[in-house]
Amino acid sequence: MTVYKKIVLILAAMLLAGSELFAQQQVTVALDGSGMFRSIQEAINSLPAEATEQRIIRIKPGVYKEKIFIDKNFITLQGEDPGKTIVTIAQSRDEWRCANPDDYGTATLNLKGSDITLENLSFINSYGKDNKTERTIACANDSTGSKTIRPYGHQMALRSFATTRLIVKNCVFRAWGGDTVSPWNTDSGMFYFKDCIMEGGVDFYCPRGWALAENCTFICSDRNAAIWHDGSRYEKSKTVLYNCRFEGDDNFKLGRYHRDAQFYLLNCRFAKNMADADIYLVPTSNLIQWGRRVYYYNCSREGGDYPWHTNNLPAGFSINEFSASWVFDGKWDPGRK
Repeated sequence: MTVYKKIVLILAAMLLAGSELFAQQQVTVALDGSGMFRSIQEAINSLPAEATEQRIIRIKPGVYKEKIFIDKNFITLQGEDPGKTIVTIAQSRDEWRCANPDDYGTATLNLKGSDITLENLSFINSYGKDNKTERTIACANDSTGSKTIRPYGHQMALRSFATTRLIVKNCVFRAWGGDTVSPWNTDSGMFYFKDCIMEGGVDFYCPRGWALAENCTFICSDRNAAIWHDGSRYEKSKTVLYNCRFEGDDNFKLGRYHRDAQFYLLNCRFAKNMADADIYLVPTSNLIQWGRRVYYYNCSREGGDYPWHTNNLPAGFSINEFSASWVFDGKWDPGRK
């Protein structure tokens, strides 16, 4: 074999390796077959289990009627427009738990991986919209052997488990019941939402651990409470809502908690029809170790402010100290640009 042929073979091998690497780093999903996959889950399954850099799955416009599971790290799901790229199922959490040991599968998007990014997508759980009446089903996991499934019970669009570092930008999450957006990890969960719309019933935004929602709109279709937090594992855990807007049904309440929680609402706006009710503690047998920690700064309500959301930042903290690093206690910077 001549030297020239050897060089050609080496270059061809390098190009092939490069193309395979690129295919692992970026794939495309399209319902019409113009992408590498027709299913989002198939694209996720095609990626190697281990990675140290972000793998991008580009999702073309369409209504994807599938339930998504991500148990790998460093994955980005990237749509083009949340109004045109929609992932939707109809799933009651109670019905799922009748046949399954835990919540992995109860949501439209189910996360166990870390370093996950979501962009320009809608995630819908339409159970409450599609089912208007209660029904009773056989339930192997209930002590009575049956369960009444309510149309406006818990139904999740997003549910995370051990996920650490989740970035969500320009996404819509919608359900017709409680716990629509449930990023849960009291030990090491760090969650960043920007320019998102979230809608649902009671506690429809309910992070556990550390969370920052920025420039988001919250739409409450239940009068019990819109937001909730669990920061019971560490005293510094907090949920921060910055430049966010709250609206919903007449007399919707802002929020509640029944575990140790820490709320910061900074530069937030409230619709006129919000109830005159501060974030409240639900009667609970849980030990509240660190007392009531609900803080407001520069929040306003259309039609006139309520006294309870006047500025009350804790002693020693200035609004000028607000940053992602402060929210996540120096452990993470999701990049807020």
